[in-house]
Amino acid sequence: MNVPNRLTILRVAMIPAFILFMLWDSPYSDYLSVSVFILACVTDFLDGYLARKYNQITTFGKFMDPLADKVLVCSAMICFVADGDCPMPVWVVIVIIAREFIISGFRLVAAEKGVVIAASYWAKIKTAVQMIMSIVLIFNFQHPIFFFIDRILIYAALILTVLSLVDYIYKNRDVMSDVS
Repeated sequence: MNVPNRLTILRVAMIPAFILFMLWDSPYSDYLSVSVFILACVTDFLDGYLARKYNQITTFGKFMDPLADKVLVCSAMICFVADGDCPMPVWVVIVIIAREFIISGFRLVAAEKGVVIAASYWAKIKTAVQMIMSIVLIFNFQHPIFFFIDRILIYAALILTVLSLVDYIYKNRDVMSDVS
C-alpha cells in the first residue's frame, strides 16, 4: 500500500478521536478536537499531493479519499448540531449529508459499470470550505464579527454542496442513463 493510501486510512482512524474530543466536556476539548481535525485536513492535502506528484493515484484512493473527507466533515457537523451554542442549522446538515449519500450511491452505480468517479473541482472546493467552516465553528469565537463569518461559511458550504451535486450528476449523467 502506498503512502497516500496510508494517509487516507490514518485520516479515517483519526475520526473517532476527533468525535470523542468534540463531545468531551473539558476546557481543553476544543483545542484537542481542532488539533485532530486540522491534522486530518493536512493528511487530506498530503495524500492528494503525494498521489499526483509520484503518480500513485489508485482506485482505492479515488474512492476512499473523498469518503474519508465526507465522514470527517459529516461527523463534525453532527457534533455541531449536538452543541446548542453552535449556529449550524439542522436543515443545512441534512442537505449536506443527503448530498454525500447521493454522491456515494452514484459512485457505487458507476463502480458497478467499471467507472471510477474521482472528486471534481467543485467537490474539492466544497470540501475545503467545509473544513475551514468546521475549524471556525469548533473554535466558537465569541467576537461579534464571527457571528457573520460563521454564517457566511455555513451558507457558502451549503451552496457549494448543492453546486457540486449538480455538477457531478450533469457530468456523469451517462452513468445513470441505463440504470435498470
